[in-house]
Amino acid sequence: MQTRTLGTQGLATSAIGYGAMGITSAYGAADEQGGIAAIRRAHDLGVTMFDTAELYGMGTGSNEQIVGRAIAPFRDEVTVATKFGWVLPLNPAKLYDSRPEHIREVADASLRYLGVDTLDVFYQHRVDPDVPIEDVAGTVGELVAEGKVKYFGLSEAAPDTIRRAHAVHPVSVLQSEFSIFERATAADVLPTTRDLGIGFVAYSPLGRGFLTGDVKPAAEYAADDMRSTDPRWQPGNYEKNLAAIAALRELAATKGVTVTQLALAWLLAQGDDVIAIPGTRSVSRVEENTASADVELSDGDLARIDEIVPDGAFGARYVDLVMPVG
Repeated sequence: MQTRTLGTQGLATSAIGYGAMGITSAYGAADEQGGIAAIRRAHDLGVTMFDTAELYGMGTGSNEQIVGRAIAPFRDEVTVATKFGWVLPLNPAKLYDSRPEHIREVADASLRYLGVDTLDVFYQHRVDPDVPIEDVAGTVGELVAEGKVKYFGLSEAAPDTIRRAHAVHPVSVLQSEFSIFERATAADVLPTTRDLGIGFVAYSPLGRGFLTGDVKPAAEYAADDMRSTDPRWQPGNYEKNLAAIAALRELAATKGVTVTQLALAWLLAQGDDVIAIPGTRSVSRVEENTASADVELSDGDLARIDEIVPDGAFGARYVDLVMPVG
């Protein structure tokens, strides 16, 4: 497995990481056993970045506890990242909470749930319009000084926000959605992260599963599955995105790889400062995902992908309620 350096503060991780959200949320019923098996197989294959969040357990700590149990046998060999910044349970009237006292509460809870002495990466999950980013960076900086956190991260932050935070305490990584299906966000911020020497962690690198090719219309998903409301799965968009997948599958076949592997290899080809954190509860999917680090794409391959999906997917990436504010 390739190792990539993220930021200039010393963080280095595998090019392919693991996103734990789907173990407990967003994609139907929780699957602790599947999640633990997937995490441990990922570690066997060289994955060293494991990503969770307070949100994924809806404030109960369930996701972080599962990740903590899974990585316990090899905790010192891996990087564990978690996130703060939501009002839980979710409150449409006020979604975000990055008050310094709340950041500290979440940090202490995450340390306890994960069963670790230090949070390797602590992200602000979403920018809070009611709290100056300087206060957020300062608070995380204090946690770093106290030994509770190693590296500071931001998620879905805009260039000006990133610069303001970085001026107070170094930002090691920015995590935002980035895939063949979603390029605009990265295009907006990559010049800034590269100028400041900040690494980029791509979440939803498989388009929330669409880029695996294993999809069905929104109406066929359970109500607790986010794809039932995701704009990309809705009638009109779904059919167009499915056609794009068919064309990507043809290209992937010429290289003897799957659409999944093509999509992850495309991400890694965007720069040595980019890693991907696909999520799955399937050991076989973990094996498929990690193998993508060995897939090499030619300039012609990259150009063909741009022809197939020139502007990303059809449909917004979130419903309006949770669209990031930056």
